[in-house]
Amino acid sequence: MKRFLFIDAEKANHPIAILCRVLEVSRAGFYAWVGRLPSNRAKRDAELLGQIREIHKKSRGTYGVPRIHAALVARQEHVSRKRVARLMATAGLTGRRRPRRVRTTVADENAVPAPNLVNRNFTPEALNRLWCADITYIPTREGFLYLATELDCCSRKVVGWSLADHLRTELPLDAFRMAVTRRRPKRGQLVHHNDQGSQYTSHTYQTELDAHGVTASMSKRGDCYDNAVAESFFATLKNELVYRQEWATRKEAALATFEWIEVFYNRQRIHSSLGYRTPENFEREVVAA
Repeated sequence: MKRFLFIDAEKANHPIAILCRVLEVSRAGFYAWVGRLPSNRAKRDAELLGQIREIHKKSRGTYGVPRIHAALVARQEHVSRKRVARLMATAGLTGRRRPRRVRTTVADENAVPAPNLVNRNFTPEALNRLWCADITYIPTREGFLYLATELDCCSRKVVGWSLADHLRTELPLDAFRMAVTRRRPKRGQLVHHNDQGSQYTSHTYQTELDAHGVTASMSKRGDCYDNAVAESFFATLKNELVYRQEWATRKEAALATFEWIEVFYNRQRIHSSLGYRTPENFEREVVAA
């Protein structure tokens, strides 16, 4: 097989007869190999690989084997995960792995934190029952751009977000106000969970929660697992967007972040925790049920 491959590659530079003689293979054997049709399995592999490349490209090069396999199954393709893994490895296609996140939370030593009402149970029974909030940074050559988000833990959808060049309380407050405007949660039903950052423990922020009938919950200081949904989201953001690009200005980073959240993450990216559905589709199914 290797000799035939070499002859096929060099036939434009040398006569086939000479190549066959040097490599000690028959011309009849080479021509028979050339004329041999690919097997049904090889045809199927080629067809699947074309779809895999398409899905991988649409995922912006972020999907690994589990999500590629789920996307193929959603297309009614009967294929095993092992076969997907083999084809991706052959084509050199890989997903993005999450790096460790650097924390930037600064606690107010004089503030009295709210109790932890979640206790790592991030699976509410309905929408607008549990939101998780957090803040991260996005580097640019102009300086840091800070992002605050609000996620509905039922659907993992980003329901509110804000961007600024500072870490003052207004940053997460704007994200919360966006979420409230969009979702209009019922008074007394929503638990709002976050870390003990000074922005969240501030009187201004807590007063805003009270005004909307929202119950405050806070994770233990320095324990990332107590706010795992928000931590996981930021790890995904960093891995799939921030660490793959470089922006000259905060404005450029802001536009890219907006597009990634509102177009890709909420509406296109499938989530393993949602049965490989997008947050938008998951919410539609919840509302329709």
